[in-house]
Amino acid sequence: MVTDNGRTALVICAAVLTIALAYFARSVFAPMALALFGIAVVWPVQRWLEARMPQLAALAISLLLTIIAIGALLLLSVWGVGQVGRWIALNAAQLQQAYGELTQWLEGFGIYLNGIFVEQFHVSWLVRRTQQIATMLSGLTGFSALVLVFLMLGLLEVRDLKAKVVSACQPETANRVLHTTGLIAEKFRRYAAIRTAASVLTGLLVALLCWLLGIDLALAWGVLAFALNFIPFIGPFIATVLPAAFAVVQFQSWEAAALILASSSVVQFLIGSYLEPRLSGSALSISPFLVIFAVFFGALLWGITGAFIGVPVAIAILTVLKQFPNTAWMAELMSGSPKRDDAQAA
Repeated sequence: MVTDNGRTALVICAAVLTIALAYFARSVFAPMALALFGIAVVWPVQRWLEARMPQLAALAISLLLTIIAIGALLLLSVWGVGQVGRWIALNAAQLQQAYGELTQWLEGFGIYLNGIFVEQFHVSWLVRRTQQIATMLSGLTGFSALVLVFLMLGLLEVRDLKAKVVSACQPETANRVLHTTGLIAEKFRRYAAIRTAASVLTGLLVALLCWLLGIDLALAWGVLAFALNFIPFIGPFIATVLPAAFAVVQFQSWEAAALILASSSVVQFLIGSYLEPRLSGSALSISPFLVIFAVFFGALLWGITGAFIGVPVAIAILTVLKQFPNTAWMAELMSGSPKRDDAQAA
């Protein structure tokens, strides 16, 4: 007979092994996780099309729409990074001068960057890193193709999988599985819709703000803010700091950079801390600490894909924990609101 301590040890061991497997087999599990998220988002479109045309034709249209959406996001990101890279190359001397002024200012406080970064930092280094980012984004074609393969196969299997669950499990177990997966899929769709709407609004406001303040590459900064906003916390932080840093070079003024940084921070705060929680409601309520952990832990496991998919995975785990009395308390601890009923919210 297994004691409570034994069960706890088994659970911990299983969790560690699962994380290790997810890391070492990330070339398979990362696109699979992204495909499962995509299946949940695309399935209502696929189901609507299947009611009006043959299944394969509906699948072709669903995949085409998905390719257009992913391709547009990647192309916009590459274009924005490319614009910034060209601007860096044209303003290399001013960037080097701004870096020198920053090191002198910090030395007045006893912070010596030259001893840390003098060998690493140079404008040419910054240009190379920007080009590498653009190349990395352009090289996601193979990864995206694997995601689309998983997505295609998954969309074809959704109806059959439901029938298999009903036939293979007891009625109570089948109902619980289907109910839980339905809740997760609904939350994924809501998360995707809210994140997309918030990203579009963020991009528009950042572009407008940069244009009003006379910052170069206003449209590029808006595009990057739109793309980066899909990664919680990390993306908005980068989209806020970068325009301010480049404004130092353009205006030769730290005060102008501070104004841009403050204005962008207000935009990010209003959208991320006020608008998104109101749109998501209690169904997507999740602890801010868990969001940060999910983003950084996902990035550690799967890179940029993990940073993007980390929050949806955390939402799925919370939904599963909520369905069982023995683990519901864990979901309550990690949720953002102490009073929520997932079944009613969905």
